[in-house]
Amino acid sequence: MTLAELAAGPHATEDKEERARRQDRLQWATATWDPLPFDADAARMYGRIFSVARAAGRTSGSVLADLLIASTAAANGLAVYTRNPSDFEALKSIVRVVSVCDMRGSYSS
Repeated sequence: MTLAELAAGPHATEDKEERARRQDRLQWATATWDPLPFDADAARMYGRIFSVARAAGRTSGSVLADLLIASTAAANGLAVYTRNPSDFEALKSIVRVVSVCDMRGSYSS
């Protein structure tokens, strides 16, 4: 889900410099990560995540990717790393959310 969201990113801006940064981010991620599948455990966790998000009023189509990402992380016992931690505020009782700064092209750990 994260890679899909990153793949859409360069197409979601008209700013050439921002498009290049987003393309760099996508290339770094695809070279660095082994994607986790959205499997049966993640699907079951999605029901719980959706319920909490709905109670917080966050179930519009625009947050679908966030909920799928959080479900996959929770099902695998992982944290969600995000530049937008407030997007996951309602889910903090289910999944750990780690805020990261906008690294503007620097992705070393």
